[in-house]
Amino acid sequence: MGLEFPNPVGLAAGLDKNGEHIDALAALGFGFIEIGTVTPRPQPGNPRPRMFRVTKANAIINGMGFNNNGVDQLVENVKRAKYKGILGINIGKNSDTPIERAADDYLICLREVYALASYITVNISSPNTPRLRQLQSPQELDKLLGALKTAQRELAQTHQKYVPIAVKIAPDLEADEISEIAQALLRHKIDAVIATNTTLDREGITDHRYYQESGGLSGLPLKDKSTNVVRELNKSLLGCIPIIAVGGIMNANDAKEKIEAGASLIQIYTGLIYAGPSLVKEAVDSTSDR
Repeated sequence: MGLEFPNPVGLAAGLDKNGEHIDALAALGFGFIEIGTVTPRPQPGNPRPRMFRVTKANAIINGMGFNNNGVDQLVENVKRAKYKGILGINIGKNSDTPIERAADDYLICLREVYALASYITVNISSPNTPRLRQLQSPQELDKLLGALKTAQRELAQTHQKYVPIAVKIAPDLEADEISEIAQALLRHKIDAVIATNTTLDREGITDHRYYQESGGLSGLPLKDKSTNVVRELNKSLLGCIPIIAVGGIMNANDAKEKIEAGASLIQIYTGLIYAGPSLVKEAVDSTSDR
């Protein structure tokens, strides 16, 4: 990506959607922080209740739906932050924007956050915005990535700064779908891929409270699905595009497993909720000899 990370352990997007707590989160020892997902216009997200702890499974079901205060507010919050480390900004589309015009929303956000971001993540894999995952299909993905790369080149000239683009994909993909996505990323010279978002699968938690609630499942039940996607991506990308692994990292061994599967960096979220801030240092220590 052309970036030098102080350590390979980052905060995944979703915890600080509006960039309101960047400095506090930086104090936990992360090598990088990703904020968002942000959309062009403010939106309230899906009706409450929309987040559920599946405690016995070390999991969370999240049906938030890109609730955020809009890209203008996020930009102001980032400008106020004192943090000088690596900052990823995760962008999405408004829920009422037709999927046929999704690229318009991503381009608005890309242009607004470009000057402030260390890298920008294109979220096409949240299960909580209707039809969003359709953007992972070959034709839709080619169209979106083409538009984003054109804008990235223009913005790099305008700002005299190249800001890498990462694409965040779902765990609920077959091997051939992962291969097709990998080929599109290579074809369009995308700078990184984040694997993965939350899953719609409920295997392993059907005897737990809340398992029928709608939304994406994160935490321990996601671990193996996410790792398998990392391995499949690694087979297709052959080291040409770095992989950022996220999903089910609950302890130091999980972090090491993601690196061994082919990831260059990892991100945590649900693990932070259940294990606490000590997980950051433990994950750094487990991956420091890679």
